[in-house]
Amino acid sequence: MNIDAIIVGGGPCGLAAAIALQEAGKTPLVIEKGNIVNAIYNYPTHQTFFSTSEKLEIGGVPFITENYKPKRNQALTYYREVVKRKGIKINAYEKVLNVVKNHSEAFEVQTDKGDYTVNNVIIATGYYDNPNYMEVPGEDLSKVFHYFKEAHPFFDKDVAVIGGKNSSVDAAIELVKAGARVTVIYRGTEYSPSIKPWILPEFESLVRNGVIKMEFNAHVKEINENKLLYTVDGKAFDIKNDFVFAMTGYHPDHGFLRNMGIQINDETGRPQFNPETMETNVPGIFIAGVIAAGNNANEIFIENGRFHGGQIAKAIIEKESGNRKG
Repeated sequence: MNIDAIIVGGGPCGLAAAIALQEAGKTPLVIEKGNIVNAIYNYPTHQTFFSTSEKLEIGGVPFITENYKPKRNQALTYYREVVKRKGIKINAYEKVLNVVKNHSEAFEVQTDKGDYTVNNVIIATGYYDNPNYMEVPGEDLSKVFHYFKEAHPFFDKDVAVIGGKNSSVDAAIELVKAGARVTVIYRGTEYSPSIKPWILPEFESLVRNGVIKMEFNAHVKEINENKLLYTVDGKAFDIKNDFVFAMTGYHPDHGFLRNMGIQINDETGRPQFNPETMETNVPGIFIAGVIAAGNNANEIFIENGRFHGGQIAKAIIEKESGNRKG
């Protein structure tokens, strides 16, 4: 197979980039360490998207659902169908280890299953694999999770949820529905404005009625096998605890990018790139999707990151055309 470009990451934005390159006459290969849209697969089982279905569409393939906002399983079905319809070449369950430029200015892409040589690389890896740690004693205990899948295993257990944004609120609601006793510990002073507006009234009602214990201005200090210790306005508290969901956000794999020579802003975590072309400071390496936002994961979503592929394809075609004229 003659490959023109390798896309690292098989999420919606990586798939959209593959489609854009194909439509430009290129032959891209997507390399994904899991299976397609792996991050969406790892969402909570009953997750409902913030975006409406048409804003999740890629490649001009309609995403039609009976719900105003689609659910996780519907999105998985949709993106599988897009891959089939568009004939996207994907090497699933293959992990990219390194990307280096060779003596001929092409890139050697090294994976755990082989090596590839291409002129262009698109990094569309997202951030969901790298949780933000609290750096508190006991965070490494097996009872502490940074991802929430479903609530059933926590029936009749004392569960703490750390954080106050969508992932925390969604988890807390699911947990109480399954019969867990839930305390939410949030360092903010009030409910986050980013919480889905159709979810907040239900959550507030559960707090108001004592079903969920909500602690604002709260900071976790220690987790042990039976308790969780925290402070509120400097005053110490401890609660009985069986499990902890630390929904404290995620960040890009900066080391992976730096190893390729991509410069990262230390303060924002944002890679250096041209917003018109999505090309980084390393000519021939582009970025697509949420990774372009650095540490601010609320800046880029599927609904705007899906257009990066078109910018990249246009830039590659224009560059090649310029080289031929030159």
